[in-house]
Amino acid sequence: MKKILFTVVITLAFSGAFAQNDNEITQDSPFWDRVFFGGNLGLSFGDVTFVEVAPLVGYRVTDKLSTGLQIQYRYRNDRRFTPDLEASDYGFNLFARYNIFEPFFLQAEYEYLDFEFITFPDNNSFREGFSSVLIGGGVAQPLGRRAFFIITALYNLSYDDSEVIRPYDSPLILRVGVNLGF
Repeated sequence: MKKILFTVVITLAFSGAFAQNDNEITQDSPFWDRVFFGGNLGLSFGDVTFVEVAPLVGYRVTDKLSTGLQIQYRYRNDRRFTPDLEASDYGFNLFARYNIFEPFFLQAEYEYLDFEFITFPDNNSFREGFSSVLIGGGVAQPLGRRAFFIITALYNLSYDDSEVIRPYDSPLILRVGVNLGF
């Protein structure tokens, strides 16, 4: 919770600093003016090491609507067990984002995640594919002419609390990242 609060405070602190946004898209805008790149990078160290790399590429269809593809890789190492439990997850998501009014947007996405899980007490590794439909929204705070700091809160409509094995502990998924237009 402290990390989320810190992120929100930092975002609000920057909100008045970058009021200019020259990224208006018209029908005549060149292809590369519509393309943007970005993603998420997650790191956590301690008894549980977690590394996530999730680059994305998107396309601004109109000034308000964008779509894109994000590739995901997650590494987990849990040293609270003997032997250490190591697992990797990978997948992708397809998303659509609609800007309501600056800096707020709505987002919907389909995510496929190949999730590795460990059984106890034998420590066998198994993989299972999970498909999820996520909806929510977020804030895209400008960091310059073509860069944005993104905070997204999504709700997993496919979340099933009765499943013993699942890639998320909650139906609420929070993400923080940066998008860059070139």
